[in-house]
Amino acid sequence: MGLRETKKMETRQLISDHATRLFLERGFEQTTIADVATAARVSKKTVTNYFPRKEDLALDRHEAFTGGLARAVAERAPGEDPFSALSRTFRAALLAHDPVVGFTGPAFARMAADSPTLIARVRELHEQREEALADALAALAPDTAPAIAPRAAAALIAGADRLVYRRVQELTLAGHTDDEIEAVLVPEANHLHALLGAALAGDPATSA
Repeated sequence: MGLRETKKMETRQLISDHATRLFLERGFEQTTIADVATAARVSKKTVTNYFPRKEDLALDRHEAFTGGLARAVAERAPGEDPFSALSRTFRAALLAHDPVVGFTGPAFARMAADSPTLIARVRELHEQREEALADALAALAPDTAPAIAPRAAAALIAGADRLVYRRVQELTLAGHTDDEIEAVLVPEANHLHALLGAALAGDPATSA
């Protein structure tokens, strides 16, 4: 990575860090892009060049999030079917207390829950995550599979994914620690896995 690229990454991280601090201190809705620019000592245009939407300042890993399920399918081990890859990747994220499954910490969870804008944006990101998964599954489905099969499988899997995310956030806001949340979610995730496994048994879009 060259000096120019390194400088860009540092500037982006600086803006993101100041934005997160301000959002947690003041609330997302009460903080403006001008506030972030002032705190980071850059222009408003610089902020919007790196983060076109204000929501992106709070959810700055949105691209990794929306592509996460599709990436698990694309990067699965040789001979591994998509559903197994998705289950393995999800379990690893849960045990790692990864933000991708909702482990954002109480302060961030409260800030997001108090913002109608962020609630709507998270919903939108989950929809994009599902669409990306549907595309990934469609690329693998045999020609004989019903056209709706990849979308149906993605809807089931992404629905379970959203449910777990909401459960983690709910338990976080209720005051539980990450370890306590993990203890609750592991058996619940196993239950969801069993339900999905039964629903997707023999499905051409996930058993390729």
